[in-house]
Amino acid sequence: MIDRLDHLVLTVGDLARTRDFYVRGLGMRAETFGEGRHALLFGRQKINLHEANGAPILPRAAVPARGSADLCFIADRPLADVTAHLRREGFEIELGISPRTGATGPIRSIYLRDPDGNLVEVSEYV
Repeated sequence: MIDRLDHLVLTVGDLARTRDFYVRGLGMRAETFGEGRHALLFGRQKINLHEANGAPILPRAAVPARGSADLCFIADRPLADVTAHLRREGFEIELGISPRTGATGPIRSIYLRDPDGNLVEVSEYV
């Protein structure tokens, strides 16, 4: 019944820092839509950003919280290139290349944290 994930929502403390991390660090595109809402676009998906101290957007999760997400993104280039880019841009990698299991098979992943403490996994299929 379900075809794909369209979007997910992150609750953020500092919109500018979050946008910088995902745009400069991971190459996503920032978008403002509707009545001043913010999103990050990549591939055919997006991440909507809700500010923790902003006006609540309804409906929403029962207990929206900063830093509670664990996200995995598949890179469009070799993981070594992603790692080098992140380091050049000054982003700290928490755990280097490690074998994991993705949705459709074995992957290799690196881990870092976004400004809100969410765990961000960037992977490539083996």
